[in-house]
Amino acid sequence: MSNGTPLGEFLRARREALKPHDVGLPEHGRRRVPGLRREEVALLAGVSSDYYVRLEQGRENSPSPQVVEAVARALKLDEEATDHLNRLCLAASQRPRQWEGRGQVGRQLLDLMDGWAHTPAFVLGPALDVLAANSLAIALHSGFYRFDNLARMVFVDPAGREFYQEWERAAHSCVAEMRAAYGYDPQSERIASVVGELRAASAEFADMWKMHEVKSKSQEGKHLRHPTVGDLHIRFSAFTVNGAPHQQLVVYQAEPASRTAAAFEELRATVTPSSPLRDAVTPVSGIGHR
Repeated sequence: MSNGTPLGEFLRARREALKPHDVGLPEHGRRRVPGLRREEVALLAGVSSDYYVRLEQGRENSPSPQVVEAVARALKLDEEATDHLNRLCLAASQRPRQWEGRGQVGRQLLDLMDGWAHTPAFVLGPALDVLAANSLAIALHSGFYRFDNLARMVFVDPAGREFYQEWERAAHSCVAEMRAAYGYDPQSERIASVVGELRAASAEFADMWKMHEVKSKSQEGKHLRHPTVGDLHIRFSAFTVNGAPHQQLVVYQAEPASRTAAAFEELRATVTPSSPLRDAVTPVSGIGHR
């Protein structure tokens, strides 16, 4: 994805995001580089400047757990970012490879989702590909050109900015989730393909990707707007799929007797009995083109 190492890129991005006053250092005069200097991070972490430079330049790829923890503290990384840093320090031989590729969604999970007539549900892969979705989820996303990859839908499809009312939040979330998946396998061809196409198609995605923010999906609310049934205020949860740890089951729920619940019923009325459950949706190349 770039000329640097994943570890070096992450350290550099997080170093440049900090200011001296963020870590209790004085700031004198004009700086030639954004954020902290390498020697300042080394001082805060208690390592030599030469050693830290080697880390950023990719000449030192196996720091001890104590050094990783010290660098994480120096860069003020939260728990998820620290875990990501630890994964980036793993040697290639230590990385699990069983999830490379898109994978298949289990029949039992497909049947379960298909039985949730009042609840939109879909399964995502590591690159945010939509691997499967039930009928109500398909109806909910019917305003998009393709319901195939959440990041493409947010950044490239014109419907994204209308559908996601908190677009900035949705955009940062997509990028941070893909960064988290990237940490498990920086050599993933599918993630590299999606990132490459999105960087070419969206300057906003390219800028956010360079920030190296890391965040997995969690329970929270969303404000959506469907072109037919209008505003929707939903609760959503994401669950790791047993037997397929890098697939996520995403479930949208409405408060009982709410306007959103009524809107879900309106959408359900548009679904015909022959509407298929989508299984392993094929990502289409050429993300930037409709």
